[in-house]
Amino acid sequence: MAIGYVALVLHAHLPFVRHPESDYVLEEEWLYEAITETYVPLLRVFEGLKQDGVDFKITMSMTPPLVSMLRDPLLQERYDAHLTKLEELVEKEAEHNSHNGHIKYLAEHYAKEFSATRELWERYQGDLVTAFKEFQDSNNVDIITCGATHGYLPLMKMYPQAVWAQIQVACEHYEQNFGRPPRGIWLPECAYYEGLERMLADAGLRYFLTDGHGILYARPRPRFGTYAPIFTETGVAAFGRDHESSQQVWSSEVGYPGAPEYREFYKDLGWEAEYEYIKPYIMPNGQRKNTGIKYHKITGRGLGLSDKALYDPYWAREKTAEHASNFMFNRERQVEHLHGIMGRQPIIVSPYDAELFGHWWYEGPWFIDYLFRKSWFDQGTYQMTHFSDYMRANPTQQVCRPSQSSWGYKGFHEYWLNETNTWIYPHLHKTAERMIELSEREPEDELHWRALNQAARELLLAQSSDWAFIMRTGTMVPYAVRRTRSHVMRFNKLYEDIKIGKIDSGWLEKVEYMDNIFPKINYRTYRPL
Repeated sequence: MAIGYVALVLHAHLPFVRHPESDYVLEEEWLYEAITETYVPLLRVFEGLKQDGVDFKITMSMTPPLVSMLRDPLLQERYDAHLTKLEELVEKEAEHNSHNGHIKYLAEHYAKEFSATRELWERYQGDLVTAFKEFQDSNNVDIITCGATHGYLPLMKMYPQAVWAQIQVACEHYEQNFGRPPRGIWLPECAYYEGLERMLADAGLRYFLTDGHGILYARPRPRFGTYAPIFTETGVAAFGRDHESSQQVWSSEVGYPGAPEYREFYKDLGWEAEYEYIKPYIMPNGQRKNTGIKYHKITGRGLGLSDKALYDPYWAREKTAEHASNFMFNRERQVEHLHGIMGRQPIIVSPYDAELFGHWWYEGPWFIDYLFRKSWFDQGTYQMTHFSDYMRANPTQQVCRPSQSSWGYKGFHEYWLNETNTWIYPHLHKTAERMIELSEREPEDELHWRALNQAARELLLAQSSDWAFIMRTGTMVPYAVRRTRSHVMRFNKLYEDIKIGKIDSGWLEKVEYMDNIFPKINYRTYRPL
């Protein structure tokens, strides 16, 4: 009889990046890399576990922008071409390095991986959402939603209609794609403010995830800390992140991904191969970029990229099994300790960005595979669970009011409101005000109806927390600035055209084609609550 629970939670999210107006935009490759390195490897792990009789349980958010992109025919077609180029490149690499046994071995390793990706991709006809839905239908994966465009909710709370739109549009989009309403939500950036749970309850959501201090600073102080969810006064449950188990995985300094046997992320063939050779596989303008083919391992701390030794997947996989065993051992001891103190079954909630597994930490999907297998066969101290199963089995919890919180730097919104990105918020607030104003209008004809709905899309896309996040990290900043400005400018043109009653139908059609997220959106969701 297990005396506790472990809940692994993956947050699968990418901002909505789709540029049909251009033949090539580098940022679209965020999606292609995630498909190849994270989403397909995870599906392959799930299939293997199912095939071997391991009744695994995992919670996984799939955000509306990600689901929309995964189901977009244009992006599916472009990904197919992207994968074809990778397959061609590794085939050339195997031939080109016939004299170098180790590089040839690695090229053949990648060739097998890409071949397996191709097989799964074609089996589902490019629709990976259907693949994940199958595991939800079998109750192995508890798929939860997120804000419609990952908008940072505490910084729009002065406009409750804007917060409501992020929640309602997300729930409607989820139901359209998964065939039932969502039960839970990963709050964007785990950012919570007091009163948000009322909207979550009104939307039919039963639980949400917040960072640990959102629970620890709740009122009254929760008796069991983060090791049991709390119920808010609306009946919506809040789960808190466990810092200890999270850090063991995500930290490249003290966590598993920094092991010297693992693949080095920052040393890529796209930057190292002879220019004329690699030119067909980099950017059309001739600039180098990552290809995803990497031949070196981390090797050791303090070494320059030129000093890295060659990678070996065999030994990396052995190290992954060792780390999965260590994680299991630590959770067993943690559960035993907590059970003795609490006198009831604790739940250890371990949330991570999904792209850590495979994209940033190449061996991450192997770690998940080993962890589920070892937890199933090698121990009986804890039970792997997901949030829906846990809620059904544990319907009684302490009632508290969570504390406002977020994850990231300092944990109280600083990462999304600082000197690098503060300029965007007056624009977003004014746009929200104008959208609430537009929501009261009745459309004169179908063209006005389309314009009003497109205005709602543009506001949602402008509100994506990804743009503020990118401005703060200092990477790809011009793109984030351009996206924020373009959506606000498109909204403002729509607003002015609607106000004067003259819609530019040709321009509207182009914008609808470019920003085609939420095809069934209803602008009236912004009406006063």
